Amino acid sequence: MSQLVTKPKRKATGAAAMGPGPGRPKGSVNKMTVDLKTMILGALDEAGGVDYLVRCANDPKTASAFLTLVGKVLPLQVNANFQGQMTVTRIELVALDDK
Repeated sequence: MSQLVTKPKRKATGAAAMGPGPGRPKGSVNKMTVDLKTMILGALDEAGGVDYLVRCANDPKTASAFLTLVGKVLPLQVNANFQGQMTVTRIELVALDDK
């Protein structure tokens, strides 16, 4: 018969013995994410900004990438408290005709 041999657990030392730290404050953005967004916006500005995005949207080869980008920047949730008249706007994605 064979027996299963297990090693005894070692006791945590140093910072691990104190438990986890407070972590990043709620709502703060990862530094890497902020840096990446800054680089992307800089590249977009050098590529032509809005005019470049319009060309990408109208080009059949890049239209799907443009629509993916639109989907990434649209908010997933909208939390709003307001009083008054409400206007509903419809956003519809349609395929471009191949010409």
